Amino acid sequence: MTGRRDVTVLMTGAGAPGASGIVRSLRAAPDRDVRIVGVDMNPDAYGFALVDEHAVVPRGDDPEYVDRMVELAAEVDADVVLPLCTAELQPLAENRERFDATVMVSAPDRLAVANDKAGLYGFLADEGFASAPEFHRTGTREEFLDAVEALGYPDHPVCFKPPVGSGSRGFRVLDERANDLDAFLNEKPDAATTTLDDVLPILDAGEAFPELVVMEYLPGDEYSVDVLATGDDVHTVVPRSRARTRAGISFEGVVERREDLLEEAAGICRALGLEYNVNVQFKENPDGVMKVIEINPRVAGTIIMCVGAGANLPYMAVQHALGETVPEPDVAWGTRMVRYWDEVFTAPDGRTYHVHPDAFERDRTDHLDTTPSP
Repeated sequence: MTGRRDVTVLMTGAGAPGASGIVRSLRAAPDRDVRIVGVDMNPDAYGFALVDEHAVVPRGDDPEYVDRMVELAAEVDADVVLPLCTAELQPLAENRERFDATVMVSAPDRLAVANDKAGLYGFLADEGFASAPEFHRTGTREEFLDAVEALGYPDHPVCFKPPVGSGSRGFRVLDERANDLDAFLNEKPDAATTTLDDVLPILDAGEAFPELVVMEYLPGDEYSVDVLATGDDVHTVVPRSRARTRAGISFEGVVERREDLLEEAAGICRALGLEYNVNVQFKENPDGVMKVIEINPRVAGTIIMCVGAGANLPYMAVQHALGETVPEPDVAWGTRMVRYWDEVFTAPDGRTYHVHPDAFERDRTDHLDTTPSP
C-alpha cells in the first residue's frame, strides 16, 4: 500500500452477522493498510478469526463497558472506534470526549430520536416527510387494543414492535389469516405472523404491559438505503432492494438508483443531523408510497452490497472521521448480491481458520467435474 498513513480501527460487534462484510470492506481500502482490532462480549465470536487483534468486552449496556472501551482504545492506539451494535451507540455517544480516538457515532440527542421508533415516526410526521407511517405509541393493554382497532384489525393486518430494538426482535404482524387452513397448508410459515388472541397472553405475562409501537401494515417492496451522513449534510446515498431476508438480514437484493429514496433518505438524515454510516429502511404501503420502518444510525450488516457496487461506505466513513477528503464513488447501479453462509473453525490449540490447512495440499482438480459439456 502507498499513500496515506496506516490506520487502526477498533470495531465492536465482531460476532455480529455483518461483521465479516465490514472487515472485508475495510481491508479493501485502496490507499492504506487498515489494522482492525475486533471486540465482542462473546469469547467465541467468529469475527475474531478475521481481524488482526481481538478482545472480549462487557455488553454495551454494562456499566463497565465504556471504561473498558476507553482503556482498550488507548492500548491499541486506535484512530477510530466503529460500533456495529445498536446497544452500544448511546453509551459511546455520551462518552465521546473520553476517547483519544474519533468515535463514529452521531450526537446523543440525535441518536435518541433515531433509535426510538415512535419518536422517529413522530419526528418524520412533524417535519412533513411523506414516508412517515401511521402509528400509535402504547403502554397499557387498553391503549394497545385501541391502537390495533384504530388501524383496522381484524379486517386488516396490523404490525407492532418495541420502540427500541435491533433487527426483527419483537416484531409481529397481527393477521387473522394466521389461523386460516388454506394459508397453513399452502404458504411457508412466518414466525412473525400471529393473531391478537394468540399474542395477548404473552404480552400479559409480564409484571407490566410492555411499551409498544403499533403501526400500519406495509405489504409492498422493501428497501434499505445506506447513507454516509456528515452531520449537516450527506455525502453518498445508495438504495438497495431487500428481495429475500432471513431473521431481518438481507440475503438477496439489487443496488438501485431510485430518486424517491435517494431524496427522502438524504432529507431525513439532514433533518436529524446524523453523522457517519446510517441505514434507513423503507417498505411500501398498499398505495405504493414508501414508508420508513426504522433507522439504524450505524453501519448496516449488509452494507457490503454497496461495496460490491463500488461504494465502500464503511471505509469512506473512516475517511470522514479522520477529516480526510472523501471521493465520490462510481456506483454500478443494477449490481445484484446473493448471500451464502460461511464457516469458521477453531482448532484444539485455539487457532482459527476457514478451511483446514491440509485441504490446500490436495489437487483441486479432484473436486471438479471435468466432463466435457455437450
